[in-house]
Amino acid sequence: MTTGNTGAGVRRLILSDFRSYPGLDLAVGGRLVALVGENGAGKTNILEALSLFTPGRGLRRADLGDMAREGGPGGFAVSLTLQGEFDDVRLGTGLEPAAPGENPQRRFRLDGEPAGSPAAFADHLRVVWLTPAFDGLFSGPAGDRRRFLDRLVLAVDPEHGARVNALERALRSRNRLLEDERSDPAWLDAVEREAAETGTAVAAARLETAGRLAALIAAARDDASPFPWADMVLEGVLEAELATRPAVDVEDFYRGLLRENRGRDRAAGRTLIGPQASDLVVRHGPKGVPAERASTGEQKALLIGLVLAHAKLVAAMSGLKPLVLLDEIAAHLDPRRRAALFADLAALGSQVWMTGADRAAFLDLPPESEVFEVTPGRVSAILPST
Repeated sequence: MTTGNTGAGVRRLILSDFRSYPGLDLAVGGRLVALVGENGAGKTNILEALSLFTPGRGLRRADLGDMAREGGPGGFAVSLTLQGEFDDVRLGTGLEPAAPGENPQRRFRLDGEPAGSPAAFADHLRVVWLTPAFDGLFSGPAGDRRRFLDRLVLAVDPEHGARVNALERALRSRNRLLEDERSDPAWLDAVEREAAETGTAVAAARLETAGRLAALIAAARDDASPFPWADMVLEGVLEAELATRPAVDVEDFYRGLLRENRGRDRAAGRTLIGPQASDLVVRHGPKGVPAERASTGEQKALLIGLVLAHAKLVAAMSGLKPLVLLDEIAAHLDPRRRAALFADLAALGSQVWMTGADRAAFLDLPPESEVFEVTPGRVSAILPST
């Protein structure tokens, strides 16, 4: 368990055969770190490498094999040194090249010793991020918002990803059994029991995180902030039941729904009711309008405000100020919002890594920040840390 409220910062990042980097050994000293360079230079690759130290597939949600450098041996390695509360901590992960006829294996190491999964890193590091892929979040499909919410939950509850994966497996099994009307009803009962248990757990975890985040936002809301506060609610059948009933009763309720709707779900080819159909509904708080009706700039500012609030929630719940990764964050911000962003990021106390194509966008960073120029396969400091 973590103690206190520490902000572990990356002090050294080493890449080997990762994406566009045959090798990189980068020493870092700043709390705000900006990576600038042309599109395609490899800036986002560095953020992606850092994002691998949390459960999931990283900020691009890419297959591990795609992260191995083209022309390389087929695997990659990423390691970092964190400045801990008392001693430095070394974390490592990578893809081990496969022998002929075998599948490559992902590896994890903590202070040089093997670890079972990225969950082993959770006592030392939490990671949150915002990328341009989220820019259409509010106007896009509900599935995008569920994945966004699951990432928020995962940053405070590293076991959430395993529950989501278990639910997806159970629902896939149920769909296959429904396709075959000759299936043993006892198998279907067993799969629906598992789906009800994991589905209720997933819905409860989402509901708790969304509720905590909404409460944190409400307590600190400021209508004059350049990053408007979000009014948010998680809508779904199970979520509505969990608001008034114990989880064990909701499990029974969901199992009954699955049994009653077998015919409809068989016709649809999928399970229609459950946390896989929930939606995170967000409104622009100061204006009181649905987020999807806000302007593009307002939606971006709303997202930034959500991520800043989430970083504070992670710190409050885990005792660790998270590593914050912001890809192309300043590209569409006016000078006022840019200055406000840098001030808010400095106040977080987290280490923040940002990318951008325009060096001028980072001229107003606090003096203790670091700016690096990224060119293909190379990273070099262009402003000294002071």
